[in-house]
Amino acid sequence: MDNLNLISNFAEFKELKNIDKPTMIGVLEDVFRHALQKQYESDENFDVIINPEKGDLEIWRNRTVVEDGAVENPNTQIAVSEVKAIDSTYEVGDEYADEIKLASFGRRTVLSLRQNLASRILDLEKANLYEKYSEKVGEIITGEVYQVWKKEVLILDDDENELILPKSEQIPNDFYRKGDTIKAIVKSVEMNNNQPRIILSRTASQFLERLFEQEVPEISDGLITIKKIVRIPGERAKVAVESYDDRIDPVGACVGMKGSRIYSIVKELRNENIDVVNFTANTQLMIQRALNPAKISSIVLDEEKQTAAVYLKPDQVSLAIGKGGLNIRLSKMLTGYDIDVYREVEEEDVALTEFADEIEPWIIEALKNVGCDTAKSVLELPVEEIAARADLELEQAQKVAEILKAEFE
Repeated sequence: MDNLNLISNFAEFKELKNIDKPTMIGVLEDVFRHALQKQYESDENFDVIINPEKGDLEIWRNRTVVEDGAVENPNTQIAVSEVKAIDSTYEVGDEYADEIKLASFGRRTVLSLRQNLASRILDLEKANLYEKYSEKVGEIITGEVYQVWKKEVLILDDDENELILPKSEQIPNDFYRKGDTIKAIVKSVEMNNNQPRIILSRTASQFLERLFEQEVPEISDGLITIKKIVRIPGERAKVAVESYDDRIDPVGACVGMKGSRIYSIVKELRNENIDVVNFTANTQLMIQRALNPAKISSIVLDEEKQTAAVYLKPDQVSLAIGKGGLNIRLSKMLTGYDIDVYREVEEEDVALTEFADEIEPWIIEALKNVGCDTAKSVLELPVEEIAARADLELEQAQKVAEILKAEFE
């Protein structure tokens, strides 16, 4: 067994994932020096020369030439007569270097060396993989589906590292087969039993944020800021955006010409509906924008309790709540307010002729002649104006107003 027989098994190290060349050489040298220490008690007078490109390894032992019979340590000294039998030019005091073959280590030592090296390389790969993906947390990566299980999907990246997409981090409409390309965000990196476990997510709000950064140059350039994102994955999302440049419409830029930018994001998210709204620090206006497309009549805020009572016309209530309550749930998440929706009660108007038993006919006729033919049309006017328009005494106008008000109380 010579050096090449051993190193040929490690020739693939130059192709190893996540390990740079200097680190690899350092590990190889450290492992072989450890073997030398066990074999010769010291490695100080040994040179370990590694060429990772060719897979070559050489070990040279340096010894001092001494007089015959003066050898005290055969590992660091050699008799002059022994050296001269090899090369007659050597003299006492010279340094002599001879190559150590792996065969001299013994079969058991070589086997232990191989196992130690394989273990060190594996540990180094794991540590480097953990560090590599720890720096990628929050970034989008693309991989290939390798195995689909009930509770998770195994994905391989470009370097064939194993990544995990749990069922809980998948969009409900996600469906994968082996060989499919998948895009997701690195959610977390854990170390379980000294094995890196890289968790991906497609349901995180940050995944949607990164997709916007990829599709909208103004966001990646810092001209538009995403203030907040809330999602019900696969169903609906709301994105609040803001621009510090008045010339840029943040909503229009995110949606794109004819929806071109938002379309690719929606497609990636399995047709998840995305509402993009202009962010504002005005809470009432923010709630109004969040509840879009519903048209709000009025809002009553309690800032201390973080609640909002929203009043809408009856035909707008279902729009505010949304299908399955999605719109109002997301609006609460986006604004941070507990929003309650109320129908605005519309009182029916009553014709003046209905009050003929309480108001004299000539007064009703006078009011009708000036355009006030219903109770509400009269009550919208001040009492003084009612008297002036219908040519009534002030007391008569006040009496009419009291009768009409009583109808709605």
